[in-house]
Amino acid sequence: MLRIAVGELRADTGIVRFLSKPYERPRLATLARRGLYYVDDRARLPSTFSVETHLRFISQRHGGKPIDEVVAALALDDSLDRRFHELGAGEGRRVAIAGAVIRAPKCLLVDEPFHGIAPMDEKLIAGALRKLAAQGTAIVTTGHEVEPLLSSADDVIWCVAGTTHGLGRPEDARSHPQFVREYLGWRSQNLER
Repeated sequence: MLRIAVGELRADTGIVRFLSKPYERPRLATLARRGLYYVDDRARLPSTFSVETHLRFISQRHGGKPIDEVVAALALDDSLDRRFHELGAGEGRRVAIAGAVIRAPKCLLVDEPFHGIAPMDEKLIAGALRKLAAQGTAIVTTGHEVEPLLSSADDVIWCVAGTTHGLGRPEDARSHPQFVREYLGWRSQNLER
């Protein structure tokens, strides 16, 4: 769905609407100029420059949040002098999110922000996303890591079998019978008791 929204995949039918403007063939570069930022599930930066240089490029080009504040919030001090290929999975995700936070977009799409990372990284990323949302950025995330996603979400939409289900608040999603039965499974029911 996110890849269709940014034009990486073409939809069979329909249009993408961003800031009230329809796009039959969306292009990420066009949407980015209007305030969209996309962090894909691969979230890779070229290793040509250090992490700090990349973040400074983003800041110089797009303004936004002070780099030092973002680096501190995402615990990236020890990563600044390194190249992206030298980072672990969690550090890499935090660097990718840092780029988004520095830019302070109108809308942020993040594919699988919590996949394959340590709980510490989950907390730092969730905190950065919550703070960005509180400052007015609309954020859409995808993923299968139920706890960090539900704990950082305001609203849950479940996409399954070609259908979307608006489940409402995370607490409503946790008690939605079909979602619990078909997605969360019996273990989540036992955890809630």
